Amino acid sequence: MQFLIVAYDAKDAGAMERRMAAREAHLASIAEYKAKGHMHIGAALLDDAGKMVGSTLIVEFPTRADCDNWLNADPYVTGKVWNDITVQECKIAPSFIAKAA
Repeated sequence: MQFLIVAYDAKDAGAMERRMAAREAHLASIAEYKAKGHMHIGAALLDDAGKMVGSTLIVEFPTRADCDNWLNADPYVTGKVWNDITVQECKIAPSFIAKAA
């Protein structure tokens, strides 16, 4: 199952500091799960000034529970970076999925 995750950062004064403190561990986790075939795409959400204010990902897990288990262990969740998270089942159009040569 594929899921679209939209996660906005907390808006308190320490939010960006927490994001930067957790960023390396978050990216390492994403790389690990990408190697296992769970991550399709990820991007930082930016405000009008170009400041990171959240993230969006398309991920793939066998079940919603598996997705939630990964998400709940992500450093941006455990580090209280993401404050407002939505998870929606989605389906990537076949024309956007790379085929092996």
